[in-house]
Amino acid sequence: MTQKTAQKISLKPLGSRVVARRTEEEETTKGGIILPDTAKQKQETAVVVAIGPGSKTKEGKDIPVPVSVGDTILMDKYAGQEVTIDDEEYIIVRADDIIAIVEK
Repeated sequence: MTQKTAQKISLKPLGSRVVARRTEEEETTKGGIILPDTAKQKQETAVVVAIGPGSKTKEGKDIPVPVSVGDTILMDKYAGQEVTIDDEEYIIVRADDIIAIVEK
């Protein structure tokens, strides 16, 4: 298995981990009302920028990461570990913490 990256980043996830960049959530409604943090969704979306090689079963079979670079994913707001690399903010999440892939 190989690691895939959408862009050159100096961060390579291990195992079944995914590196993603959060998408910005709307701060105001269409009517102009400013949303406090407590009114925002409990899930967040992010775009996958790198995936790890996956994991293996006890028998040695490969278990690939279920997302691809460029996928938009839905994850719990508090999942993962935030990191800053080369002045860019990323989040590293386990594949198990991804709730869904957002289809366009």
